[in-house]
Amino acid sequence: MAATVNIHQAKTHFSKLIARVRAGEEIVVAKAGMPVAKLVPIAAKPKRRVPGSARGQFVIHDNFDDPLPDDILDSFYK
Repeated sequence: MAATVNIHQAKTHFSKLIARVRAGEEIVVAKAGMPVAKLVPIAAKPKRRVPGSARGQFVIHDNFDDPLPDDILDSFYK
């Protein structure tokens, strides 16, 4: 469950709140008891994709983009 702080506490202790968020905690900032914002950790940057890294793990047959048979095409239009 996220911790809730009011705006004054958030302004006064912003650096400490950021340290808690970096440790994985979520902080909700409220005004007059009503939540208005949430501080959450940013997800780690995804790994960069490497073209061709899945080479040899699957096969694309020569007829991959051939038209579908009529019986299968008909099921799309019913």
